[in-house]
Amino acid sequence: MNTKLELLREQVLRAEAESKVMVIKGSGTKSFYGNHVALDEDVAVAIDATTLSGVVNYEPTELVITAWAGTPLQEIKDKLDAAGQMLAFDPPSFGSSATFGGCVAAGLSGPLRQGAGPLRDFVLGANLLDSRGQVLRFGGEVMKNVAGYDVSRLLAGSMGMFGLITQVSMKVAPKPLETVTLRFELDEQAALQMCHSLRAQALPVSATAFDQALFIRLAGAPSAVRSAFGKLGGERIDANEANLFWQLLREQESAFFKGGEPLWRIAVGPNTPPLNIGPTVFEWGGGQRWVKADLDAATIRPLAAHADGHATLFHPKAGRLPADGVFQPLSPGVATIVRRLKQEFDPKGLFNPGRLVFGV
Repeated sequence: MNTKLELLREQVLRAEAESKVMVIKGSGTKSFYGNHVALDEDVAVAIDATTLSGVVNYEPTELVITAWAGTPLQEIKDKLDAAGQMLAFDPPSFGSSATFGGCVAAGLSGPLRQGAGPLRDFVLGANLLDSRGQVLRFGGEVMKNVAGYDVSRLLAGSMGMFGLITQVSMKVAPKPLETVTLRFELDEQAALQMCHSLRAQALPVSATAFDQALFIRLAGAPSAVRSAFGKLGGERIDANEANLFWQLLREQESAFFKGGEPLWRIAVGPNTPPLNIGPTVFEWGGGQRWVKADLDAATIRPLAAHADGHATLFHPKAGRLPADGVFQPLSPGVATIVRRLKQEFDPKGLFNPGRLVFGV
């Protein structure tokens, strides 16, 4: 066993024996995200995931990379870039020190998710250090998934509630041969209508975003991209300017995301009109809305539910924290499943209590 992994295992076993809460620590770039439960430092232990670092295996022809959880995300991106490949779900870093494991635990995808799919669809396997000090391996090669669940993908977005993700195998993708970003001077309503019309057309759209204007990213074979550009029209953006736009959007560094207002992430169903509850930027054809609004969860969540979606207080900033947590409360059926899995991996409830689900 890896020496650093063994040290972490011993730390977990000591904490479990003393019934001490274990708070998983990475680089801290996403420390603002999720519920923050007040813990007595005398009964809490920090588990440092960054000690596990390095690429374990990468074979470009196989389109798979396996790395320790503490590996810098930028190191992964650089290695893939050198081989003409990428993480197609376009994960945000929110800081130069972001880690591979933190990326998976947070479960966040960037603008390119629209064309490629979410992070969880790219997770092929994962290793988990549970509260009993066991290193469990999931992904179909070594250990059968618990109770029929695809546990490796279940860990995506789990916020460390089941244990410490130690290693991940991820499917990667070739970079597109050509990309073009188009700009359309439209308001939010017109931009949503255009995004709706795109769904009925066979076009190589990899991302759409509205931020004072509508931006459409085309990616794929040169002939398909050029044909789509000719069909859609719009203003073609300089490649460097386009890359900067998508980067600033992904990393939430554009002007919209600055300021002290609470930031809500609202997922909505297709064809949902403007919500009109605050300044808005949208991605994924309108399926993900970023809204700046100092409103109570009791006001925003019914609106999201009415649109077949849900709302998360993504960044509280100076806002009020919802009494039931920043994430939309789980339905009774889903809550039962989550509690059952928590009991399976962490019977004493010691790993990151309440970070994802209050009371779990």
